[in-house]
Amino acid sequence: MNRLPDAFLKAPIAHRALHDVTAGRPENSPAAIEAACAAGYGIEIDLQLSSDGVAMVFHDYDLKRLTTETGPVRQRSAADLGQITLKGGTDTIPTLAQVLAQVAGRVPLLIEIKDQDGAMGGSVGALEAATARALDGYDGPVAVMSFNPHSMIAMAGLAPDIQRGLTTCNYTEKDWPLLPAGTRARLRDIPDYDAAKACFISHQASDLGAARVADLRARGAAILCWTIRSAAAEHEARRIAQNVTFEGYAAEIPA
Repeated sequence: MNRLPDAFLKAPIAHRALHDVTAGRPENSPAAIEAACAAGYGIEIDLQLSSDGVAMVFHDYDLKRLTTETGPVRQRSAADLGQITLKGGTDTIPTLAQVLAQVAGRVPLLIEIKDQDGAMGGSVGALEAATARALDGYDGPVAVMSFNPHSMIAMAGLAPDIQRGLTTCNYTEKDWPLLPAGTRARLRDIPDYDAAKACFISHQASDLGAARVADLRARGAAILCWTIRSAAAEHEARRIAQNVTFEGYAAEIPA
């Protein structure tokens, strides 16, 4: 059944896991993942591809912001990346397989596959295939999503039993200066929801009032949102969204 598992609509979802560098937990790190599991939160993580085709749990395309190394993630092997320490902690960059073994179904895992095309186009497939390989046999609650609809269309073929969604927003020129205006206008309308055989969106919190969001919800889509940073913002977002992705505060877990 093409429906987001109920687990994703219960406990709030920790953005890039329950990260806090002041506590030695960098974003997307095993320490942040363990903290989220211990607290009972769902977890959102991001994937990039190594040079040898392994799905790595890391947000950025480049190593500079999050480590003391520089250069594209995609130019390093999984073994090399696994030796690089994340700033603000002692963990190194994990593979998706390592994170799946760590979480082991304890909490829902929402996986964002980062755009590998560079312009939300169709030059995708390698990271999706690596993701599908890693997820094969995993029996915990898991779903995948991407800003690039081509990624989710690919996942529909590679791993049809894993629920898919689109990460969506209002695509302003300020936030997406490298995307052509026509691409931004097209993606803003979320036209590929059906082609991706999606069952949810994770939408920009400040744009939850968009007519297209209401249309998809009326059609049965689950509505998640990103990124909430206060209890007040969470309260407002939940007027429309069924769950939130949060960071920077202790989101309340419903009884």
